[in-house]
Amino acid sequence: VYFFNLRWEHTLCSPSVYHAVIVIFLEFFAWGLLTAPTLVVLHETFPKHTFLMNGLIQGVKGLLSFLSAPLIGALSDVWGRKSFLLLTVFFTCAPIPLMKISPWWYFAVISVSGVFAVTFSVVFAYVADITQEHERSMAYGLVSATFAASLVTSPAIGAYLGRVYGDSLVVVLATAIALLDICFILVAVPESLPEKMRPASWGAPISWEQADPFASLKKVGQDSVVLLICITVFLSYLPEAGQYSSFFLYLRQIMGFSSESVAAFIAVLGILSIIAQTIVLSLLMRSIGNKNTILLGLGFQILQLAWYGFGSEPWMMWAAGAVAAMSSITFPAVSALVSRTADADQQGVVQGMITGIRGLCNGLGPALYGFIFYIFHVELNELPMPESPSGGSMNSIIPGPPFLFGACSVLLALLVALFIPEHTNLNVRSSNWKKHCGSHGHPHSPQAPGEAKEPLLQDTNV
Repeated sequence: VYFFNLRWEHTLCSPSVYHAVIVIFLEFFAWGLLTAPTLVVLHETFPKHTFLMNGLIQGVKGLLSFLSAPLIGALSDVWGRKSFLLLTVFFTCAPIPLMKISPWWYFAVISVSGVFAVTFSVVFAYVADITQEHERSMAYGLVSATFAASLVTSPAIGAYLGRVYGDSLVVVLATAIALLDICFILVAVPESLPEKMRPASWGAPISWEQADPFASLKKVGQDSVVLLICITVFLSYLPEAGQYSSFFLYLRQIMGFSSESVAAFIAVLGILSIIAQTIVLSLLMRSIGNKNTILLGLGFQILQLAWYGFGSEPWMMWAAGAVAAMSSITFPAVSALVSRTADADQQGVVQGMITGIRGLCNGLGPALYGFIFYIFHVELNELPMPESPSGGSMNSIIPGPPFLFGACSVLLALLVALFIPEHTNLNVRSSNWKKHCGSHGHPHSPQAPGEAKEPLLQDTNV
């Protein structure tokens, strides 16, 4: 019993993937509860051009996320992950209680919260700190699957509670879960970054080069492989971000789904995504390799978006949703490819760069989808009544034009990804960063002459 208690205490005190999993689950479960209430509040607050306003709000949030992700990633590399897990979760969930207090402030704070809406960046860096290279693809898949798991039941629970008890109870419950997540980080989550890799004081300087997102983009262009990876992420996530912002409204209005059907769709998609991002991803990574797994995921995404674009019947949406679950393996595979080639003390910077690109897509994607809907006269200004079979106009030839555009974008991403080499050596350290590390006595490898001028990825012949 004594040795069992010692082992149990060691498990609780040592950082593990399960700490990251719980943090992600609670955060997105709280937001999942608000799926149905958010659609109602959005429509009531902006009765005209609802979808375009949604795109604007998400666009500002995504732009701020893009600007802040490199800074937060770099700071977490120096000061540790736990503080920034707490910071990102707190500000990401801060708008939740404002939904019923003041809808205008709710949407305003959502936009501003994009500055800290980079939880995935810190979580992936946390996981990279505590896993070996061969374990990371499975660990990243588990984190991504947890995101899907948090959406399996939460939208249905939120819709049911809102219909029976009112949306106010849903907001209170979501706020309580967000507070539970914050308390869990404060009390139970240990620091993952080794003490020897952190400075002696919080006054350690961070160079502007690390915090400047456009400097990161300039670095991206210095090496062909980094450029290929980032272009792949951009072209594949741009339509995915637009889809996330509009798809549930599209199902309700254009395809005639009820609130219960939308919740069931999310649940089924979440379950299939969990299977894809854990069991299937692990098997694919071992059997066909990292790069081929990315290519396969992009292929499934093309098929899914094309089916959404041409589908005119509800059963087609269900079938395409099953394919969408398989396409969810792409981002964990990309994260594994990038992280396994980065130095241990650079995981936050690398993941911050990828998260920043995704944040930029979160800004451009919703606005782009709204603009394409507007061009093709697919109206998304009214929510359908429960008894209405369809609440909006549908183009008889192409019911979902933005999704077809998304398929073309992912096709380009697939062509770019073909040129990504399977094995690379990533080094994103700048000269300023190395000087900073040397001045604080960190046990990093010494800087070789001329090393700062080397490309971000070595040994890359495309």
